[in-house]
Amino acid sequence: MQNIRLDSNTTEILAALGISPERAAQTGLPFHPQATELALAETGGDGLGHMLIPAAARAWQAMRQAAGRDGIELYIVSAFRDLASQADIVRAKIERGMPLAKIFTLSAPPGYSEHHTGRAVDINTPGCEEREEPFEQTDAFRWLTVHAGRFGFVMSYPRNNDKGFVYEPWHWLFTD
Repeated sequence: MQNIRLDSNTTEILAALGISPERAAQTGLPFHPQATELALAETGGDGLGHMLIPAAARAWQAMRQAAGRDGIELYIVSAFRDLASQADIVRAKIERGMPLAKIFTLSAPPGYSEHHTGRAVDINTPGCEEREEPFEQTDAFRWLTVHAGRFGFVMSYPRNNDKGFVYEPWHWLFTD
């Protein structure tokens, strides 16, 4: 288990959810401080901006354009997410009565989400339900598995991953 000193904001958010820092660390996920410098990567169909760190935003735009040239349409479902937004996701699951052990296979505790880094994107393509496993059956996923690495993106949560997370073929992390 990591020996991480959480900032007071993260500790307070976890406490408000009834999650001790020790329990959050037991997930085995690394702690991720929030990105401080963000750039607009894409504006969604709903008009909301999807933010990433500048290098990831540039890489995303280049990757999306390359996919488009190959006849593949990609768009961002989710990018940078702050602690409060992550807490809202976890809180909703707690309020539905889901046990923490199950929640932490689906959603990281606040402070432990790759989305905090401004490097993670949840990707989709037209005609596919967002953030669902059938994304792996799309031409977009097949394109990503072949080409995403050229742009610095890797799939964080492949099938049977060592992080204990469900398979997320839509979730990609910028690593360069």
